[in-house]
Amino acid sequence: MKPKFMLSLSTFTLAAVLLYGAQAPAHAAKIKVVTTLTDLADFAREVGGDLVEVHSLATGVEDTHGVPMKPSFVPIMNRADLLILVGFDCEHAFLPALLEASKNPRIQIGRPGYVDASIGIVPKDVPKSTDHYQGDVHPYGNPHYMLDPVLAKTAIGNIYNALVEFAPQDKAEFTRNRDAYLAKLDARIAVWKKEGLPLKGVKFVSYHEHWPYFAEHFGMDYFGTIELKPGIDPTPRHIEELIASMKAQHVPVVVREPQFPEKVPRRIAEQTGATMITLPIMPGGVPNTETYIRMMDYIIQTFVTAVQARK
Repeated sequence: MKPKFMLSLSTFTLAAVLLYGAQAPAHAAKIKVVTTLTDLADFAREVGGDLVEVHSLATGVEDTHGVPMKPSFVPIMNRADLLILVGFDCEHAFLPALLEASKNPRIQIGRPGYVDASIGIVPKDVPKSTDHYQGDVHPYGNPHYMLDPVLAKTAIGNIYNALVEFAPQDKAEFTRNRDAYLAKLDARIAVWKKEGLPLKGVKFVSYHEHWPYFAEHFGMDYFGTIELKPGIDPTPRHIEELIASMKAQHVPVVVREPQFPEKVPRRIAEQTGATMITLPIMPGGVPNTETYIRMMDYIIQTFVTAVQARK
């Protein structure tokens, strides 16, 4: 994955003004929520219910670190009451420019409308130094905590708190919605724990470093990544060394995320005898994964099927 470069603010601002006009409409009855990714949008809809209107900048198939910016994003951001983001600088390549172009004081950093879903989560794999210019897209630790369903509950709690702060008169409804969704999610977590037992101790590699939280939750051995480091394309030498180590350690699974080309993961799987599977990393990444629960169902079932087929 090549390092992402933000397009100029003037391009987006001008396009937005031409397409939509410079004036934002009066505040609507529903709370206008913008999320960077689709899992956050799903959580906001579950907790907010009929009181929110939610728009996700991502659709599920994009690179989480570089959602392609569209002129339509500017007026959407301009009208937002709340902006919900992953945090840990996950959105560094596109969100700062959008925030500036939005000219919306409600959702700027430090304001109540700026909602960091990672508050309370301790990141994994924090590097000793941060350097976006070298292409590393995990400068403040791994931001893919949503793939651990227990940590996802922390994000849900942060979204609930933001909604209550914005509309305290609706706290009772938000609380009912949150409790109902958490009960449903807890029931699925119990099912996933049982279904995921065959994954314990299984080694796997992936293209991008999306999976450390998932691996820890299910007791898997996250063997390595195809990328040289997060956001940096693999070199031929790195691929050769990865293939050799996978053969030596009998790594059975290669995970390819749909955001990345299939060619290299397929070649590595073929040369090592591993099984390649394609897994979404947010809802909508593959068909029939439009909600967080459906996505996690798909991931676990696909992983378990691949592992059991090799026995």
